[in-house]
Amino acid sequence: MPTDTLPDLTTAYPTRGEDVAAYRTNGHVRLTQVATREEATAYREPVAAAVERLSTETRPLAERDSYGMAFLQVMNLWRHDEDVARFVMASRFAGVAARLLGTPRVRLYHDQALFKEPGGGCTPWHQDAMYWPLDGSRCLTMWMPLVDITPDHGGLAFASGSHVDGPLSDIGISDASEEHFDRVVAERGLAVDEPVAMRAGDASFHSGWTVHKALGNTSAQMREVMTVIWFADGLSVLEPANRAQVGDLASWLPGLAPGELAASDANPVLPR
Repeated sequence: MPTDTLPDLTTAYPTRGEDVAAYRTNGHVRLTQVATREEATAYREPVAAAVERLSTETRPLAERDSYGMAFLQVMNLWRHDEDVARFVMASRFAGVAARLLGTPRVRLYHDQALFKEPGGGCTPWHQDAMYWPLDGSRCLTMWMPLVDITPDHGGLAFASGSHVDGPLSDIGISDASEEHFDRVVAERGLAVDEPVAMRAGDASFHSGWTVHKALGNTSAQMREVMTVIWFADGLSVLEPANRAQVGDLASWLPGLAPGELAASDANPVLPR
């Protein structure tokens, strides 16, 4: 679908006060029809085409480790496809992010398509901000299916309240992170918000420090999900705390050094 006929996604989403309160208390919130099913379906084609064109994963599932089995991951599609960029830059989505973070504007960190193949494994428990040289409490991710899904497709589960203490591990997504956070969830008595059925265009938003995981895909359908990550405008780059953050600094905050304003050319301010 040509860019000029794609939905513009500029009308504001009615984020309620109770949605903001739930996000800040639990570290996550699910919102219905942040994009309508029709809007999400319209963007499904360019996102899926970009994933097929840009994905470098060619190994059969059986030959991959836990991370590789979890999803087909393609990042920063917005830099490669103007149709996907229209989705990623949508003022509606950025407006929700800014409201949840309590800031006038946000900046894009990066996007990523997370397509989980039929038979794909679970995505182990993890905290996203372990990878980011930024204040994870001021960052959040939108996770939006572009197709209707049930938990069997690989829905997200959240450990509610796990965001309040910041980093709980420096373990990357792996069997080890699953074991570690299983213990953390049990020891802290955290309630697990289990996956739910979601329509195309529904979305969850979670904080950078919220512990979360995804189930394996036991359905016969690809789980087609698009994510966008933002951070509050005005953050400074932090000194990388691990090798993963060194890589993220170079990839998603190019040309910047610790202590500088997180505002590279790759991090446009939104809404605009």
